[in-house]
Amino acid sequence: VEALADDGCDGIIVTHGTDTLEETAFLLDLTLPAEKPVVVVGAMRPADAVGYDGLRNFANAVRVAGHPDAAGRGVLVVMGDRVFGARDVRKVRTRGAEAFAGFPRESLALVSPSSLEWFGAPWRGGVGARFAWQDDLPEVAIIYVHAALDADAAARQIGPATRGVVVAGVGEGNMPDRVRQHLIRRAADGMAVVRASRADEALVDREPQDDANRFVAARALNPQKARILLQLLLADGETDPAAIQRAFDLG
Repeated sequence: VEALADDGCDGIIVTHGTDTLEETAFLLDLTLPAEKPVVVVGAMRPADAVGYDGLRNFANAVRVAGHPDAAGRGVLVVMGDRVFGARDVRKVRTRGAEAFAGFPRESLALVSPSSLEWFGAPWRGGVGARFAWQDDLPEVAIIYVHAALDADAAARQIGPATRGVVVAGVGEGNMPDRVRQHLIRRAADGMAVVRASRADEALVDREPQDDANRFVAARALNPQKARILLQLLLADGETDPAAIQRAFDLG
């Protein structure tokens, strides 16, 4: 934040391991202003490997961070000659330079060390941070739904300090009825419950019974990003399911 406030700083590049790169990028996107570019970049191959992609990715990140049209787009991720928005980017492969994709928006630009082509105008110009930075975030659990998951197994994943749950459901955020009934009781006691999907490209819409159950639909956010948004909302003192849903509708 201090670097972004420096008049001599035109942009920031953050180097990051690829395993949780999408989560860090999304957290920064929610807690940093968008007036100057912030670019997160990594490498899929180690520096001593044939075809090391780190130097090219970093050179691409420098080009993006220094481009005037990069401002106002939120935090960006540069991988494999493509530029992604932090809200959309996700790691979809464990190997290969083309390991990242975007959903619901695909890449925002194509980049090389000598060129940069944007696919649209900036959308967050002049917009400040949505949330203040928090050194400590509330505990939010992710429950991964699978065939024959029972309520006891789901309950064991919720600790005494847990304030929220994200359900990585099957299909469009679905879960066994016994798990649903357990979470309905938890939600009635004040725990925030968000329905997401374990599918890679999923849009979870609200169901008619979500209001009565006090559930929230994650929309296009995957479970790990839904967890981050819910943590920030809870840290901000928000507990009303309707208000939490409005935040998820914004992404």
